[in-house]
Amino acid sequence: MEIPVYLFTGFLESGKTKFIQETLEDKKFNNAEKTLLLLCEEGEEEYEPSRFNCKNVVIRNIDEKEDISLVALKRLEKETGCDRVLIEYNGMWDLPHLYTQMPDNWTVYQEVMFADATTILQYNANMRSLVVDKLNNCELVVFNRADDDNVKPELHKLVRGISRRAEILYESTKGVVEIDEIEDPLPFDINADVIEIEDKDYALWYRDLVEDFKKYDGKTVKFKGIVAKDDKMPENTAISGRHIMTCCVDDIEYRGLVCIGDEVEKLKLRDWITVVAKIKVEKHKIYRGKGPVLYVKEIEYSEKPEQEVATFY
Repeated sequence: MEIPVYLFTGFLESGKTKFIQETLEDKKFNNAEKTLLLLCEEGEEEYEPSRFNCKNVVIRNIDEKEDISLVALKRLEKETGCDRVLIEYNGMWDLPHLYTQMPDNWTVYQEVMFADATTILQYNANMRSLVVDKLNNCELVVFNRADDDNVKPELHKLVRGISRRAEILYESTKGVVEIDEIEDPLPFDINADVIEIEDKDYALWYRDLVEDFKKYDGKTVKFKGIVAKDDKMPENTAISGRHIMTCCVDDIEYRGLVCIGDEVEKLKLRDWITVVAKIKVEKHKIYRGKGPVLYVKEIEYSEKPEQEVATFY
């Protein structure tokens, strides 16, 4: 049986507990379904089970990250007979650990990050990898205590530097909720006959492309990349891309795209090239499914960019 998981992330005093408490008090949400609530940290605010239908909710504490394991989570599922799971995750723990330990039948239905608007920029300055970790896959970011309008552009920039798909809400100390409507234009013209990607914009373009393949289906693009190639690839096929750094040196990864064409055959590993190609979204074994396949129109050898590693800044 599939178990829906509702995942709430953020650092201490960011508003997770208050939101989950209010969610469980909502009778439309907390009806007859057996709910397992996993608490992975202890903040100042405590749950008040008397204010919601506690017969349907089983609360379990997880004190150490190492206590999150496939065996432990399956045991909790069996013991509680839960129909769904809510997780208040510890902001100091990385999310990949949770993702890799969740049982196969547990599916994240919603992931929401909460942040204190008055402190999150400090967290980002001092613990950026943990902030990026929480922003990578969330669908919604809620900034609490967002009373200062002057800081909202910085909060918006923080989120958009990691994710273009996450929705953003600002909630003031008076409970007024505002939807983020700051314009966030791409630094290239997606409607141009040839979409020209400057070296400094590769990371932004690559992320936008993989988040919405269909938007680029049939478009022609021009960009600079470094070649990845080996003997196992099909004939006239190579990969061109860039190394991308999201937050720090430790997370640098090569992100490339399948390129097909007669001229591709002569390319060598680590060649820097400028490619003009038409994008088609189709299945390819290198992607192990559908992805953007670039049918090459032109290739030129080029100098490497001034900044070899692409970033979002």
